[in-house]
Amino acid sequence: MNHKTDFSAASSDTVIEQLCKRLDQLRLSRNISQADLAREAGVSRSTMTRLADGQAISLDSFVRVMMALGLTDHLAALLPDPAIRPVERLQRHGGERQRARRKKPAESEWTWGDGKG
Repeated sequence: MNHKTDFSAASSDTVIEQLCKRLDQLRLSRNISQADLAREAGVSRSTMTRLADGQAISLDSFVRVMMALGLTDHLAALLPDPAIRPVERLQRHGGERQRARRKKPAESEWTWGDGKG
C-alpha cells in the first residue's frame, strides 16, 4: 500500500480512502479480525468492511476504531492546538480569541487628479 499520498493536493474522497485503509492496515498488522475490532470499538461489522474498502465511515466510528487500536495519542495530531500561538498571545496580551473577524476589503489604489492633466 502506498502511504505517500499528498493530502494537500488530494480530494476529500482520497483523504478518506487513505485514512480508512491505513486504519485497516494497522488492524491487519496487529492480527485483529474485523469482527473483534468491531466488537471492541462498538461499531458494526459492516462499518469495518467499509473501512477496509476505503469507504467513508462516520467520524464517531473512525474515532472509536482509533481508540480501540490504542491510537488516541494520534488524534491530537489531526488538528493543531489553537491555544499554542505565542506571537498572537503576545499581541493580545495573553487573551484568547473569542470570535472570528471579517477581513477588511482591499483598498483601491488612489492617485492624484483624474489623469487628464
